[in-house]
Amino acid sequence: MAIFRAGKRVGPFDIRLGFPRDRSLDRVDQDPRLRQRGNDENTIGRFRAMMAKSEGYARTTRFAVKISVPTSLADIVSPQLKPNSRPTSSDPNAASMHQLATEMGKQVNIHCDSVSMPGVDLQTQKIQYGSAPEYDLVQARAFTGQINASFYADKYLRERQFFEMWQKMCVDRITHKANYYDSYIGKMQIYQLGSLDGEGDRDVPTYGVEAIEVFPQTLSAVEYNYGSSNQIVKVNVGFAYKQWYNLTTDAIAGMTFGQSRQTVHDVKGADRGLFGRLPIELQRAGREVFNSAKRQVPIGKLFKGKIFPPFT
Repeated sequence: MAIFRAGKRVGPFDIRLGFPRDRSLDRVDQDPRLRQRGNDENTIGRFRAMMAKSEGYARTTRFAVKISVPTSLADIVSPQLKPNSRPTSSDPNAASMHQLATEMGKQVNIHCDSVSMPGVDLQTQKIQYGSAPEYDLVQARAFTGQINASFYADKYLRERQFFEMWQKMCVDRITHKANYYDSYIGKMQIYQLGSLDGEGDRDVPTYGVEAIEVFPQTLSAVEYNYGSSNQIVKVNVGFAYKQWYNLTTDAIAGMTFGQSRQTVHDVKGADRGLFGRLPIELQRAGREVFNSAKRQVPIGKLFKGKIFPPFT
């Protein structure tokens, strides 16, 4: 369509004049400048190459948490249970915790709003020989601090009740006597997940740690006020632990995402399909248009749930 157009009929002739529209953006995908190789011998080029090789950066919003209750529950609670029956035990706190873990375990993990991945410190000692400069000599490792996590609470505050019952297994509320250490310790796994725009690794753990001998040491208070009517109640918990392992390099049992030892995620290869033939600058735009069409075009009923039969 032209920007301006006018015409005049003179006898059998139709004379038209106008200003055509800008055609500089037509067939941009065939612009030879898009096929030019970028200069990767400078700082920005090397930075972009390293970023592309690592498939982006880790996001703080891409994580998963799995909290395992004390493993001794299976031994404390009577194993001779009939199907669909409530557990019976001489320890009512253990029986209640077993029931809560069965009914609320997945909800507690999903409702985790934030968590801090634990760190590690190397304990050192100052060493000096004669008049030589002193230096630090590593003596041991120290896993100090807590694993702080917050959880969204439903209207019954069942997440808070979950950790209250766990603390009751640590010390009795009536007799105030502490229980045996092995009867209230559990474990906790924290995973870094793939990025949002990752190819096939969106919910795949790319890094993970497992803390052992975990129990909820602190359970914070819940503050109420009329000025925050639209805020959700959160339960803040501080977990004590003995030490943690790297699930990528340390071979320990308990990996629940497919195998007992997490392997390093494979770097994706080049796209050999339809979008792989497009210029690099247009590949992501092409995938976004294709995925948007799959979500918005309501033709799945014609092909029994398959939006695009040749591709799904």
